[in-house]
Amino acid sequence: MKVKVRYIVVIVLLLVFAGAFIFAVIEKKNTTGDYRALFARNYRILTPEIPSEMYFAGEKVPLNLFYIRESLEREITANTFMHSSTIMMFKRAYRWFPVIEPILKKYNIPDDFKYLALAESNLVNNVSPSGAEGYWQFLKATGKKYDLEINDEVDERYNLIKSTEAACQYFLEGYDHFKNWTLVAASYNRGFEGVETALEQQKVNNYYDLYLVDEAARYVFRILALKQIYIYPVKYGLYLLEKDFNPPIPTYTVTIDTGINDLSGFAIRFKINYHILREFNPWIHRYSLPNKTGKSYTFILPKEGSLNYNLLIKNMPDSKTFFHDTIQINEVN
Repeated sequence: MKVKVRYIVVIVLLLVFAGAFIFAVIEKKNTTGDYRALFARNYRILTPEIPSEMYFAGEKVPLNLFYIRESLEREITANTFMHSSTIMMFKRAYRWFPVIEPILKKYNIPDDFKYLALAESNLVNNVSPSGAEGYWQFLKATGKKYDLEINDEVDERYNLIKSTEAACQYFLEGYDHFKNWTLVAASYNRGFEGVETALEQQKVNNYYDLYLVDEAARYVFRILALKQIYIYPVKYGLYLLEKDFNPPIPTYTVTIDTGINDLSGFAIRFKINYHILREFNPWIHRYSLPNKTGKSYTFILPKEGSLNYNLLIKNMPDSKTFFHDTIQINEVN
């Protein structure tokens, strides 16, 4: 009897071990397949929406033409899926658009031209391969033409207020020439002469009829795409919380019309350091400002306590909806 019980126990144990072995082999065998199936079930890339109607500076975009629609689609798709770059430029725009917008308004430039600054530089003081610099990406000669000081000590292409005013002068000059804001925007990339020559050679009178090389052809459509995504971020999958944007910083100004031998010491006088002085005044390029002509320079300085991030975001709206949308945050699972 005892022998029989032992026999049964041995058989049961063998079956258990055999089952465990078979299960392990099957599990191991199917690991890769299960993973691929999981990927297929959970990873989705969807086509972003292309608007049926759109305007730039009050001028209608002819989206009924297939090649215009497809050009816009290319830029909307690229900027929708270039998540990090698009999100970061929108975060910066929250801080800098309030500086740019009133200047555009002062010069009677359509508000849509603020998106040109996004297209040019992502609102970063970059240097392009051609040597264009600052948020508005002025070449040295063009910057000087519009009264920006550019030398070893000072480069006003990095002064957002002055460079925006210079850009406005360019836009006004362009509108006097073309009488069309879309052509003005295109000329910011191609130049007045380049756009005028293309119009004459192709015997057309508007941007959307022009055949241009790739960079110039994409330029206006990138501006349009950034405008569309910025205004409707949720529609393009960007669920942006306003509290996460770069907060505006309370500042004040100090105007100096004499030379400054030691900008580091100058900064300390205002209870900041040279790093912070440069952060708010990136047009400074040295440790001194000789100013032999007695020109007036306006420095932007942070108000006391305004460098503390936690204090800054206390003033940011804690909205129940996403940026530029009416969708409730709690509606998204």
